[in-house]
Amino acid sequence: MEPFRFRAGTTPLLVSMPHRGTWLPEALARRMTPAALALPDTDWHLERLYDFLDEIGASVLEATHSRYVIDLNRPPDDASLYPGRSTTGLVPIDTFAGEPVYRPGETPQESETAERIERCWKPYHDRLAQALAELHARHGVALLWDAHSIRSVVPRFFEGRLPDLNLGTADGRSCDPALAARLAAVAGAAAGYSSVLDGRFKGGYITRRYGRPQEGVHAVQLELALCAYMDDDPPFAFREPLAARLRPHLRAMLEAMLGFAR
Repeated sequence: MEPFRFRAGTTPLLVSMPHRGTWLPEALARRMTPAALALPDTDWHLERLYDFLDEIGASVLEATHSRYVIDLNRPPDDASLYPGRSTTGLVPIDTFAGEPVYRPGETPQESETAERIERCWKPYHDRLAQALAELHARHGVALLWDAHSIRSVVPRFFEGRLPDLNLGTADGRSCDPALAARLAAVAGAAAGYSSVLDGRFKGGYITRRYGRPQEGVHAVQLELALCAYMDDDPPFAFREPLAARLRPHLRAMLEAMLGFAR
């Protein structure tokens, strides 16, 4: 299976979904624990939640492989994005809950990691870079929205309950401050939802690597609390009534990005 799906839009906006993939090669699945095979750390149902992207002319890049194959939002040298804090790696060996991904003796070696980088990580990032370059050439500006979601309570990573809408701009380095302020205002006005700008999640590798506001490329990550649109717990059921409430606010933020570009 190809490591990504891409469809081109008509506006300067590209939406990246690097953790929505669920596919596992059969040989790899046989090496994994039952806890990992449930894919608990997937960014579930994002393509269904963001079902309006074609309507607003966004280009869309979606991963097909599970993040347990390789994490596309980590740097290829596996340097920590949050030094001093617990994180999972480029090739995760434990889940967010601290359970092992692999059966005893099946943990990938360095050569296997290198092969996964070539087969999965590099093609996704090559296509992402190409899409942004094409958008910038066509529109004079490129907008990147890196779409994520996570369980609202993950003690390993943060205390208490996560806000619903977590905007990340690498502490203001990945997009114009005026755009960040506009997005924070839209999120803050979303009745019934909590929000934060550059809180616990400031943007992963994709946001930090591709956001170059001084060159007209603006990148923002949104980390959603799963419970805002689905069940936090297995089997991770999608809840359309919740999604229907949330979608207008997501759309408003993306339209605010496009308004900024205009």
